[in-house]
Amino acid sequence: MTFLLSSQNVLDYLVEQGLCKPTYQDKIQIKPISCKNFNLLVSFSNGRHLLVKQEPHNREGNTLGELHNEWRIQEFLQKFPELSPIRPLISEPIHFDPSCSIIVFNYLNDYCDLTDFYDQKEVFPTGIAAQLGASIATIHRTTLDRHEYKNFFASHGKEFLDKAPNLLHGLEGIGPEIFAIFCADGIEFFKLYQRHESIGQAIAELNRAWQPCCLTHNDLKLSNVLVQLEWEQTLSNHQPEGTNILRMIDWERFTWSDPAFDLATIIANYLTIWLSSLTVNRSIDVQTALRLAKIPLEVIQPSLVALTNAYFDYFPEILQRSPDFLKRVIQFTGFILIEKIQTRIEYREIFGNTGVCMVQVAKRLLCNPDDSIPIVFGTTASQLTGLSPIPA
Repeated sequence: MTFLLSSQNVLDYLVEQGLCKPTYQDKIQIKPISCKNFNLLVSFSNGRHLLVKQEPHNREGNTLGELHNEWRIQEFLQKFPELSPIRPLISEPIHFDPSCSIIVFNYLNDYCDLTDFYDQKEVFPTGIAAQLGASIATIHRTTLDRHEYKNFFASHGKEFLDKAPNLLHGLEGIGPEIFAIFCADGIEFFKLYQRHESIGQAIAELNRAWQPCCLTHNDLKLSNVLVQLEWEQTLSNHQPEGTNILRMIDWERFTWSDPAFDLATIIANYLTIWLSSLTVNRSIDVQTALRLAKIPLEVIQPSLVALTNAYFDYFPEILQRSPDFLKRVIQFTGFILIEKIQTRIEYREIFGNTGVCMVQVAKRLLCNPDDSIPIVFGTTASQLTGLSPIPA
């Protein structure tokens, strides 16, 4: 019978696993945390905090094995000591129970995720963005073309496909069956997508240009990045080099993939902050709506520049390997915006005029990446990469 974690049995479980003492029973607080997994935050009177996660089981008692992937990253770091620069950049799991699909983390109580940070502060410090770019680059650069790392994951049950993923999944062969699957808003998206054939053509081209070469997070949303609450003090007291104010969490979907996808995912998340602040109605055209956003693109651009500059400062080799890297990042950013829309309509969220604006932005990024770079960043590609433009 499958053991199901609960607020009533979590302490007994932690005691059985040797993670705390029975004497703590009257000195703890247990708080459920809403998430796709069953999460419990266990807080002790001595200031220690543990996050206990259990993956959902289906009717047959099986799971997807995503928490096992999370633990695999820790085994990877233990196997290869030279990867020590990565350890301070990720979460801190301390125990994994494969039989019950339970993982336990040291909970970082002095951090918050970047989604909450930006929602609450409505400011976009370039210091945070630069640290994020440097952190992503460190992981990509450290694992670039290291076949022994890829083989480690492959030999421990993590499958890596030699062929590219199907980026057009859910967009190919759209037929009458969509009327039975999606609401009216969802149908409007597919009508708009079919009207612009160039979007699908650009995604197919991007699919063919897929270049898997290093470890990637593969789900690098702002909500999967934690920032220290006292980040300003930390940066002011230390040299930026070697100082970590960020942690990347939820490595359940990691893979050996194209680093452009990780960087694009973060950029798309920043652009979504801008696009989600639009005030749109049928009397306002798309370009006007984009200019009248509550959070203008110009407010976010300095963070986008800091993020990208830091990434290339820490990982200049990627430009030698792939001179069109920034172009592909921009195209992936457009693809991820399309993917976000697909997710929303699958959950029957409203598509509306904001969705139309998002499609228009995604189309431009996918189909005109070179022209989109100065629009997104407010500066030129050469200023972002440090490379001189190629003469026409």
